[in-house]
Amino acid sequence: MFNESESNKANRRPNRLIFEKSPYLLQHAYNPVDWYPWGPEAFEKARKENKPIFLSIGYSTCHWCHVMEHESFEDPEVAKLMNDVFVSIKLDREERPDIDHIYMTVCQMMTGRGGWPLTIIMTPDKKPFFAGTYFPKRTRFGQIGMLELVLRIKEIWTSRHDDVLDTANKITSALRQVSYDSQGEELEENILKLVYEALVQRFDEHYGGFTSAPKFPTPHNLLFLLRYWKRTGDEKALWMVEKTLQSMRLGGIFDHIGLGFHRYSTDSKWLVPHFEKMLYDQAMLVMAYMEAYQATGKEEYGKTAQEIFTYVLHAMTAPTGGFYSAEDADSEGEEGKFYLWTVKEIHQILEKEEADLIVKVFNIERAGNFREEVTGKRTGSNILHLKKSLTDIAFDLEIPEQDLRKRIEKIRQKLFYIREKRIHPHKDDKILTDWNGLMIAALAKGAQVFDEPKYVEAAKRATDFILKNMRKPDGRLLHRYRDGQSAVSANVNDYAFLIWGLIELYETTFDVSYLQNVLDLNNDLLKHFWDDEGGGFYFTPDDGEELLHRPKVIYDGAIPSSNSVAMLNLLRLGRITANSDFDEKAVKIGRALSSIVKQSPSAYAQLMVAVDFGVGPSYEVVIAGNSKEKDTKDMLKALRTQFLPNKIVILNPTEQESPDIFRIAEFTKYQSSINGKATAYVCLNYSCQLPTTDVNKMLELLNVKNISKAGAN
Repeated sequence: MFNESESNKANRRPNRLIFEKSPYLLQHAYNPVDWYPWGPEAFEKARKENKPIFLSIGYSTCHWCHVMEHESFEDPEVAKLMNDVFVSIKLDREERPDIDHIYMTVCQMMTGRGGWPLTIIMTPDKKPFFAGTYFPKRTRFGQIGMLELVLRIKEIWTSRHDDVLDTANKITSALRQVSYDSQGEELEENILKLVYEALVQRFDEHYGGFTSAPKFPTPHNLLFLLRYWKRTGDEKALWMVEKTLQSMRLGGIFDHIGLGFHRYSTDSKWLVPHFEKMLYDQAMLVMAYMEAYQATGKEEYGKTAQEIFTYVLHAMTAPTGGFYSAEDADSEGEEGKFYLWTVKEIHQILEKEEADLIVKVFNIERAGNFREEVTGKRTGSNILHLKKSLTDIAFDLEIPEQDLRKRIEKIRQKLFYIREKRIHPHKDDKILTDWNGLMIAALAKGAQVFDEPKYVEAAKRATDFILKNMRKPDGRLLHRYRDGQSAVSANVNDYAFLIWGLIELYETTFDVSYLQNVLDLNNDLLKHFWDDEGGGFYFTPDDGEELLHRPKVIYDGAIPSSNSVAMLNLLRLGRITANSDFDEKAVKIGRALSSIVKQSPSAYAQLMVAVDFGVGPSYEVVIAGNSKEKDTKDMLKALRTQFLPNKIVILNPTEQESPDIFRIAEFTKYQSSINGKATAYVCLNYSCQLPTTDVNKMLELLNVKNISKAGAN
């Protein structure tokens, strides 16, 4: 990362960002640019001095954000020009995703593309008239540089001021016309096939994934495909999932030494990653691997899921219990340096036999397989990756697979120990409610799938931290915590993703307090974010900061959209509480989005996960039994080892005279155990079957095909 040295900082006065908590803003606190944080002071100064606003949006682990800082924002010549022409504002997109979403939409409207760093030039009343992403210091290859850009904006602002204002008004008007509020038809089963067919068209049959290069994991595509396979029995859907999961796990996008996944692959083969690691990627990918493990029983997927958890618990967990946001791609000013290895290093660290094995297994080349970013020349450094599964490699080497795995694990730990002594990439240690919600959901599911207490303990600690430290006195959520301070009003993602996590945590622990928190948060969500006229949820609350536009986020991008997640949350809550109002709200989300979804079906895979649940078959399972007894635990374990995504599970703990669940799911009062045995009540699509005390019969009612195998798990 291109951060200034402490000695250089000592020779400079800090700007206003020094008082912020965001790691990204603090990275720019010693720039000679006279940065302001987003707030009334900056806009008032711009109005008084009649200056345009230079808004620069990024995040702390963004590689090209660091490059632009080093080239331009640390440069006295560029800074002097910027300070003369603009009032300059720095914004952390992860801290203020509401503002980022608005101006990224503007950039995409104006230029046809987007990304970070995001550069917006706008009037003092926040209306944009110029947009772009990264700009070099000087013009090159036809791309205007900062020195030229600033002077050009100054000339236009002073000589063609009325034209600038007219342009800004037209852009703002066009932005406000971007609407997903037109009520369409209800989303039904036929849309699932459209999405599947669109994903088939995009699928890379050679390497997996749904684009060429760069290639992103998009785990929500895989979650949908698993459900489509479950619904239709179409083996190609499952094959697409497995091909992608296997290819990613073998490729350089997976960190074979420190575990966990990098952000995306810069090539089509999953070999060369963009090295940053994001919390939300770990959460969503671990869900995909866990569900594939449940669906196929293949240990490789379960092992990968557990490796992701190992990484998160080791490297991304705060002492307080929350989860950090990200780790940078850069260290010592070079992308990937922390993660790369040379043949010479390997032989210096390991015994000859170990070095020879690891060089062969992980395809380490003397010339290196990692190319220098500017020249494209090989550096001698290597990204560790596999070309075959360890099963196949063991066969080729004529080594028992378990022996090979043990030897590789021993070597991995040695290399990990050495790597830990290197200068680490920057860690963005802010705690975000929404991303934590995703990881809480993943860990809670992991505790069920693997019967692993440490996963549920980690989920509970994070939940307790958020509910205690990231709420206002009235119970409303806050978005960001860092360095002892919680701030920034929550957006819709914070509510939707945390509710998801708490529902999963209830189904793991059956602690009804989590369900009560779900209902309280859901009330706030509906009260402050719901669109009564068009249906669906706005990104910002009705009492939030007034911005240019109040958008709805519906596209399932790097993370699922809040509307997609909230739709499934509402469907599950409707089944848990027998409150049909929740189901009606879910249907209205589908109707609000249906027209836009049909234009580009494969962009809404997480929404289709909710539609798949709503269309059914979906199940409600109530287990009435003593929560401490083996027969109850066996029933729950049988449910958890199967791939049964479209279900809700409630426990009526019969050892309690009047359990708390009766307050929330009153119908469970009438679902008692038979003859003191754990008893399953299974309902399918609003129709209930006779209760059973037999695990296999319960699974039969849930349409589990291989009953004897399932019952034995």
